Amino acid sequence: MAPEPTARALRAALEEGRITVRELVETCLARIEADEPRIRAWAHLDRDYALAQAEALDEARRRGRPLGPLFGLPVGVKDIVDTADLPTEHGSPIFVGRRPTADAWLVGRLKAAGAVILGKTVTTEFAAFTPGPTRNPHDPERTPGGSSSGSAAAVAAGMVPLAIGSQTNGSVIRPAAFCGVVGFKPTHGLVPRTGMLEQSPTLDHVGVFARDLGDAALLAETLAGFDPEDPATRPQAAPRLVRAVEEGLPVRPRLAIVRGPSWDRAEPAMREAMAELADALGEAAVPLELPEAFAEAIQVHRTIWTAELAFRFGRLVAERGALVSERFRELVGEGERVDAVAYQRALAHRALLQRELGALFHEIDAFVTPAAPGEAPKGLDSTGDPAFCTLWTLCGTPALTLPLLTGPSGLPMGLQLVADLADDERLFRVAAWLRTTLAEETAP
Repeated sequence: MAPEPTARALRAALEEGRITVRELVETCLARIEADEPRIRAWAHLDRDYALAQAEALDEARRRGRPLGPLFGLPVGVKDIVDTADLPTEHGSPIFVGRRPTADAWLVGRLKAAGAVILGKTVTTEFAAFTPGPTRNPHDPERTPGGSSSGSAAAVAAGMVPLAIGSQTNGSVIRPAAFCGVVGFKPTHGLVPRTGMLEQSPTLDHVGVFARDLGDAALLAETLAGFDPEDPATRPQAAPRLVRAVEEGLPVRPRLAIVRGPSWDRAEPAMREAMAELADALGEAAVPLELPEAFAEAIQVHRTIWTAELAFRFGRLVAERGALVSERFRELVGEGERVDAVAYQRALAHRALLQRELGALFHEIDAFVTPAAPGEAPKGLDSTGDPAFCTLWTLCGTPALTLPLLTGPSGLPMGLQLVADLADDERLFRVAAWLRTTLAEETAP
């Protein structure tokens, strides 16, 4: 079977008139119609709305109007991101039928770039742990990961070339790894979160999914920006991520094979794959033991996350608790028991870890770690273990997973790359180098 065309190849075909936007959207809708009963990746679809967007874009091209960087490309948007033209329900019965009055910042950016908002993808309840209905396209008896489950599955199944997710723990990197696609979590604050469900402002990130590294670069570069409504953002030039992928690295990088505080959770197949990867990289790979302060990272993350979650959702749970899952109620209750001193200590420890990482990255181009313990686990009652993502989400560093590994059941396993804060461009350069290098060597 021929590989799916990249989003960039589709964009070129659209610009040159070899296909129309309507034809591309109809192809995506046909794929969804065929596979959605099995995968259940979509929370909301409106065929007429999608086709109306397509026809407007085709007309704009016929009139010779400027075409945006995402011209004609269908995008799936996680159902915690406000869309004025489609419901946004946060994966909860409390918000069934909710219709925002305005688009989220990133949806406005997508539309301005010429993208087609194809529909809203399934999220776990409030983007936390309680699973939605989505199945893994590689094996419907396995989880697709979460919380951005629908976005990862829709891209993996070829329903849409690009999708938007979010990550507060492991909600982009883990489902991308389980579904065998590229997932990218940029530096905290690179993409504004205005108009999205807020879980934890210290930890919430926008993320992207694509089938190809260059496509992920294109989408993330287009979304990077500044919004004074989001205090995590800064007025700065967007990183040149597409150029970074195209150019790669002029010299061999120094890559640290990092086990991290969660290494004991790695499955045997992942441990073996990481050892083989180190052998394949040869002198480019250097072992690295993280300083002792990193051993507390998972608990520090949980303290910040649950405290901010309780602040955001405490009243909702108190008033509408019967419509909230038991697990989410427990998380909010845990956060309500975090006192102010513990919360401030956790924030201070996060700042310490960021400084420690900055010093380590003076000598290292990127860290290489597992994206998840192994293949997507069987069963649909859990979205899998996010532990291999927690540290990097806590510190806000850019992280990217590539589907370069295969597990014992023939399912994908993700390889995660991490760079220093605001070094997203270097991360993509290293990822391009690694992809090329492993294609030339015997892949683990």
